Amino acid sequence: MPISHAHLRSFHAVATHGSFTKAAEALHITQPTLSGQVKELEERYGIKLFVRLGRRIELTDIGQSAYGITRHLFRYEEEVELLLQSARALTSGQLMVAADSPYIVTPLLAQFQRLFPGINISIQYGNSKQLMSWLESRRCDVAVLPNIPEGDDRLDFIPLAPDRLLAFVNQDHAWADRRTITMEELLGQKIILREKGSRTRSLFEETVAFSGGVLKSVMEITGREGVREAVAAGFGVGIVAETELSADSRLRPLIVSDADLTLDEYVVCLKERRSLRVTDAFLEMIQSTRKE
Repeated sequence: MPISHAHLRSFHAVATHGSFTKAAEALHITQPTLSGQVKELEERYGIKLFVRLGRRIELTDIGQSAYGITRHLFRYEEEVELLLQSARALTSGQLMVAADSPYIVTPLLAQFQRLFPGINISIQYGNSKQLMSWLESRRCDVAVLPNIPEGDDRLDFIPLAPDRLLAFVNQDHAWADRRTITMEELLGQKIILREKGSRTRSLFEETVAFSGGVLKSVMEITGREGVREAVAAGFGVGIVAETELSADSRLRPLIVSDADLTLDEYVVCLKERRSLRVTDAFLEMIQSTRKE
């Protein structure tokens, strides 16, 4: 049977305060209860931890050795308590975030860091398929991604402001001075798309199929930066979320006028991870921001 933590605490309090009365007051228990716990500890191991000299008590040799150990034990216990209290107060801790791009998540994390500067934030980027895998494997606490699997009751999520997909061309393209194109015009071009698993690609392909069109010529490139550089080099027409088309003098955005290319974005976590104080605080911040 393991040694009783309560018995050890009583012994440690008496050794620290040098008095059964003061030790009982410090632990908020009665003196008979405390004395009984110390006595049970001594009787269990057939030892004497204290020598009682009238009103005075002194530690025996074995008591001194035990006290040397309990000083470390209860100091570590106090450190754990302080750590947990600071985490509850969000003065320390870690938030692991995953996202499909930095453009939406970075301002959110900057806001969270201003509110809770003691929280360490780590972030990793991937496509939508990877993000869901990282959530499921607990490699991240929350993910910011477009659309979520329907009917997945494991997830807790908050919708963000919707984005939309744009086409874009380089500055020398025949469409460089235009503002809009049609889906029919777009499908007549070589289209530069991200890898399979990217929600940008899947939404575009779904929209093309819904319109009755066919993708005739596609160049697949991993990552949005690769797509951007391919378009800038004149390989074809790219597809990108509007928030991700950063200022680049080489590129020109185009709205596809006759297609609904709305891209929903969500902050998502596993419901079981919502109980973590840091995760809950991040989602609460997102919820408050949406209400403003």
